[in-house]
Amino acid sequence: MAISFENALGIHPQALDFRVQRATLLAGNLANVDTPGYKARDIEFGDVLELESSRMASTSGQHVSSIDRGLDGSVKYRIPQQQTTDGNSVELGVEQANYSENALAFQTSFSFLNMKFQGLARAINGR
Repeated sequence: MAISFENALGIHPQALDFRVQRATLLAGNLANVDTPGYKARDIEFGDVLELESSRMASTSGQHVSSIDRGLDGSVKYRIPQQQTTDGNSVELGVEQANYSENALAFQTSFSFLNMKFQGLARAINGR
């Protein structure tokens, strides 16, 4: 009997991919905190899930993950709480908090994925 890794691992591999993509965006925001005119960007997991659901419905069998496509359509510009004179919308504290929250969520998804692999290993070894 073949093991379907897609069924066994659930959404956790895609969640890790999403967290990596989000970390890249947030790191870009932090790197451009002093760049005049730079607009902070972010993505939300719920938006990616909605985009993914609509793509699955429209492709029926030719599924390509939105994460594999670079999250096109789900990246949004952040509206700053405090406007700056140079047009930069990056707020250092907000970006640092979002980056930390994303890192924690990455670690959580990684832990769940690790537990799934340990469970599969136990099943294969007959324990």
